[in-house]
Amino acid sequence: MMTLDSHHHFWRYTPAEYGWIDDAKKLIRRDFLPADLQAVLSAAKIDGAISVHARQSLAETDWLLSLADQHDFLRGVVGWVPLASAGVEAVLQEYASNQKLRGVRHVVHDEPDDQFILGDAFNRGVSLLKKFDLRYDILIFEKHLPATIEFVDRHPQQVFIVDHIAKPRIKTGEIDAWKRNLIELAKRPNVYCKLSGMVTEADYNTWTPAALKPYFDVVLNAFTPSRVMYGSDWPVCLVAAGYQTWVDTVRDWTKPLSATEQARIFGQTASEAYGL
Repeated sequence: MMTLDSHHHFWRYTPAEYGWIDDAKKLIRRDFLPADLQAVLSAAKIDGAISVHARQSLAETDWLLSLADQHDFLRGVVGWVPLASAGVEAVLQEYASNQKLRGVRHVVHDEPDDQFILGDAFNRGVSLLKKFDLRYDILIFEKHLPATIEFVDRHPQQVFIVDHIAKPRIKTGEIDAWKRNLIELAKRPNVYCKLSGMVTEADYNTWTPAALKPYFDVVLNAFTPSRVMYGSDWPVCLVAAGYQTWVDTVRDWTKPLSATEQARIFGQTASEAYGL
């Protein structure tokens, strides 16, 4: 069984490009590159990983693809392209020739318009992705789930992958609205979900596996292991948990599952969803 981390980032840190790394996250104000990731993956017995962009630029997509071409353990890339641009089809045509590009995403939760995901130009771009065998990663906050359900329904043949379980408000213990909307979203069979980004939606210093488990249970019951995949969100996760701590937490949660179900979560689901 090939084990996969479905979500991590690389960067060469500069304050100008990574302004979102505030004082609370100062631990990650440094470079994180393939050798760093390979070391923690090896220690955690994870075979490969999918790189996800941390900057919204074609230069970032180019860089991640170049790293993936140099390192076999980087199995795929989720890059950025200008989906709302009138010329996006030509861009997709160019980039889709690289087989390591498996998907794209946009940082929807940073857009000032909470309805951004329903914009006409953006949806025209998304409607082209299936033609190029590309997936779309959904990066949102919990509040965006109702609009996201409408968005997904516009593209019933497109594969979608929800990042960070749609960022519920774990720190304040709120679960009901997120649970209701996530269960509704999971009724769409073309949507997968990443078990990632949970520790950084909780209190960095006081979170416990027991406090996060109700959110894990919602995801597992809504999507089933066939559409759930492990992801670390490394190195962002490091502000709240070391890599080994996070992978051990997810492994402990999945111990009651069958070996087949665990294999889905720790590799097969991501491999299927991203067409690896």
